[in-house]
Amino acid sequence: MSEPRNVEPAAEASRVTATLRVNGEDHTVVFPVHHTLLEVLREGCGLTGTKHGCELGECGACAVLLDGRPVLSCLVLAAEAAGHEVETVEGLQEGNRLHPLQAAFADLGAAQCGYCTPGILMTAKALLAQNPEPTAEEIEEALAGNLCRCTGYRKIVQAVAWAAAILRGEEERPPEEAFLGSPLPEVRR
Repeated sequence: MSEPRNVEPAAEASRVTATLRVNGEDHTVVFPVHHTLLEVLREGCGLTGTKHGCELGECGACAVLLDGRPVLSCLVLAAEAAGHEVETVEGLQEGNRLHPLQAAFADLGAAQCGYCTPGILMTAKALLAQNPEPTAEEIEEALAGNLCRCTGYRKIVQAVAWAAAILRGEEERPPEEAFLGSPLPEVRR
């Protein structure tokens, strides 16, 4: 990572004042030098969509985009993000319009408890920016670092594939079973 820019020592040597560019807006924040990007996004910027998970870089709940690439914000010092573009899940929605990833996740029921969803959405956004037509295997590989304890990942992969189709301008829609499940077998008496 390049040298931090826009970082000045604060009154105390253990604190930093930095301007972070998050979701296209500048946020000037003061924080202890050891604070992670995750902590500063949530506590300093008030952007609580990024979730505390394991805080060890193992679950992906805290994934954000740094200059368009997914990073685990629990492993990045906040001072290192100064001078870089940070995007959080709050930056996906445009006004009242959901990003196609958000809409596909909602429509397909890909998010259950939703705790892991912000990290998955950000990782998926980076994937689709690099590969607008990923296979199911490529989606699974890209999301391998994002753990979900509620789902079997099938709906998540379907939602990312559907969002990719929408972003490509295709009017493809998953089969009805993806929304409603398979019909129950007839019971014979």
